[in-house]
Parts: sequence; C-alpha cells; structure tokens
Amino acid sequence: MMSFSDKILASLALCCMLFALLACNGDENDPKTSAIDKKQQKEQVEEANRNLVKLERETIDEYVKHSGKCFVETGTGLRYFIENQGNGELIKKGYVVMMEYELRLLNGDLIYSSNKDGIKTFLVGRGGVESGLEEAVLNLHIGDEATVVIPSYLAHGLIGDGKGIPPRSTIVYRIKIIDNQLNN
Repeated sequence: MMSFSDKILASLALCCMLFALLACNGDENDPKTSAIDKKQQKEQVEEANRNLVKLERETIDEYVKHSGKCFVETGTGLRYFIENQGNGELIKKGYVVMMEYELRLLNGDLIYSSNKDGIKTFLVGRGGVESGLEEAVLNLHIGDEATVVIPSYLAHGLIGDGKGIPPRSTIVYRIKIIDNQLNN
C-alpha cells in the first residue's frame, strides 16, 4: 500500500503529465487539430481527475480506518463523526454559526485554530467557507463536537488557500458549535 507522501508524489506526477499533455496541444487555429483530438484530450483530463479523486478517497479511507471512529459519509464524500452530542437545535440555512475549531491537514499538521485566529462565524448558505464545512454543519446541532474530513474538491481544490493549505489538500476540522442565531 502506498504511503501518504507517495500518493501525493504520484498525484503531482500525474498532474505534471497532464499539464505537459495540454501544453503540447499545438495551435488551436491549426486546421490539423481535429475535433477528435480535442475530445480525446477532454477525456484524458476527465480520466486523470477521476484517478486523483479515487486516490484521495483511498487516502481518506485509510485515515478513517486508522482513526477507529465510525464516520458518516455523505453523498459528496464528506465524512463526519460526532464526538460529543450537544442538546441544541439542528443548524439550518440562514443561521449564523459560531464555532471553536482546529483545522489540520490529513497528516496532522495544525494549520488554523480558534485559539490563535478566533472563533469562526459564518452565515450558513451564503458561502465564504469551504462548501464541505457548510455541508457538515447542516448535520450538526448547537453544542455538538465533531471531526469533519473534507476532500480537497469540497475545500480549497487545486490551488489551496494561498496561505497554509497546500493545493489538493484534504482537510480535517475538529469543531464545536457554540452558537447559532437566525440572521435578521
């Protein structure tokens, strides 16, 4: 089985080959470039993306297995585990959520936390946070403490956040919902 760093290197190599293939496309105004070539290129890009998503899923599966926790998986590939059940109401779109958190990479590196960066506050359904985080809080209640594993395509995608989160990174949130208010 490939280690996490080997999987990352394989992903990067695949991306480099993909970009090299795209760079060799030639002049798109050249009549020799056919619709078949463009279709083939599109299929190759889609296949490379499917392979990267599959590789990331396998890495997440390995992480979940080693955690020993029974994570719930949603249809999008998000995983969450409620560590401690709160007794508040279920979070809904249109509510302002306030939460304590730690955000780590899958390898355990701490990137951001409410201890250092302050409480995270956001309006659910408006965006402004990772789509995976919004999806996760819609499954939680006030007072819940949870671990949330967010695949890169529901987090910061191909480019990362330009600060602490590298490109194509799966992220892990440990969160505690401390308040939830209807936005007026």
